[in-house]
Amino acid sequence: MMTTPSHTVSRSGARSMAQVSLFAALMAVMGLIPKIDLPLGVPITIQSLGVMLAGVMLGPWRGLQSMLLFLAAVAVGLPLLSGGRGGLGVFMTPSAGYLLGYALAACIVGALMAALPQSSPRRTAISAFIASLLGGLVCLHAFGVLGLMLLANMSLDQAFKVTLAFVPGDFIKCILCAIIVHTVARGMPDWRFGGRQ
Repeated sequence: MMTTPSHTVSRSGARSMAQVSLFAALMAVMGLIPKIDLPLGVPITIQSLGVMLAGVMLGPWRGLQSMLLFLAAVAVGLPLLSGGRGGLGVFMTPSAGYLLGYALAACIVGALMAALPQSSPRRTAISAFIASLLGGLVCLHAFGVLGLMLLANMSLDQAFKVTLAFVPGDFIKCILCAIIVHTVARGMPDWRFGGRQ
């Protein structure tokens, strides 16, 4: 019996929805890992690693969707951020810029990953590191700086200095993302990193 195009589309759509939901859930699980509070009003969490992984594993569109789903769940009050935080109030704190940057950062990471070479597991891992560095670190911190300026009344220089405190940890997360991608690329060579067709 031949599979009709509608069945193929339905199966593909269901797989996409499952992947989007899975990475939103991964972000929630990462929220169970305790945060490290700093006097700056912005905690150190592992959830930015989830943003990077969503982009490199799902691509720009589904990575964006997974982060929007996660942020929507946070906005309605689910305590999914590190430290059990949730609700609309978290979007008014000094860390709100980072939170709002999750979706765009995942999208940029995914777009970069799709454009970079993936000829071998090693090459794919290097591409994941570059995509995570530019999208997950640079883009995310740009939003963070903007949030600190708007919500904590900091100058550009002050906000930039604050965000520098998080760069070493996020650089390590870029390396972890690359290691995870290398493992997946070796074990699942058919995985479409960056949402490639």
